[in-house]
Amino acid sequence: MLIIPAIDLKDGQCVRLRQGRMEDSTVFSEDPVEVAGRWVEAGARRLHLVDLNGAFEGKPVNGEIVNAIARRYPDLPIQIGGGIRSKEVIQAYLDAGVQWVIIGTQAVKDPDFVTSMCRNFPDHIIVGLDARDGKVATDGWAETSQVEASSLAQRFANDGVSAIVYTDIARDGMMEGVNLDATRRLAEATSIPVIASGGVSSMDDVKQLASVAGSGITGAITGRAIYEGGLDLAEAQKWCDQVETA
Repeated sequence: MLIIPAIDLKDGQCVRLRQGRMEDSTVFSEDPVEVAGRWVEAGARRLHLVDLNGAFEGKPVNGEIVNAIARRYPDLPIQIGGGIRSKEVIQAYLDAGVQWVIIGTQAVKDPDFVTSMCRNFPDHIIVGLDARDGKVATDGWAETSQVEASSLAQRFANDGVSAIVYTDIARDGMMEGVNLDATRRLAEATSIPVIASGGVSSMDDVKQLASVAGSGITGAITGRAIYEGGLDLAEAQKWCDQVETA
């Protein structure tokens, strides 16, 4: 299981939100490229980037920073979400060196878009399912749909989606622990690999997710915990590696 550090971009800075609220943000750095370097040095094998402004505006806003990180660390796989709603945006990110793009809002509003993009960009599409009480939220989490996360995940089962990033909004940035049951249920409901997000705040959370990794959980995204010291990225990844080889 991969431990994936998150870099959330807002107004050109590296921030963390609480429950996705733009007005409740903590700035951790004004240099996101330097932050990426910090996680690379700690042994990160993948980065999770989110263009928060882009998620609300429906188009990339912090794309230049994403491109700068990709140029600085060309051998590091990067996944990017936030404002990805057209073929042209996906092409631009892949051309810049990003490995995967995360389709969130558009996956809910136009599922056929995911199907089409998987055909156009095989092995480069991730679906982001951000759920509040099991229902998928859209538009930077500002709106909650009536679509069940598990139903939408099943909809994409045969499209060639590389992974599903599943975020429990209520846990995100709150340091309250991961929603293990909901994450496991989603993983069991689909054949697509699931990356857990939201509330991964301690080694206990990592160990709990690892204990049900057999259900299809292949990664865990963590943000506030590694910035504030509640979780050591290198230690967590080492532990996961040892468990897998034991």
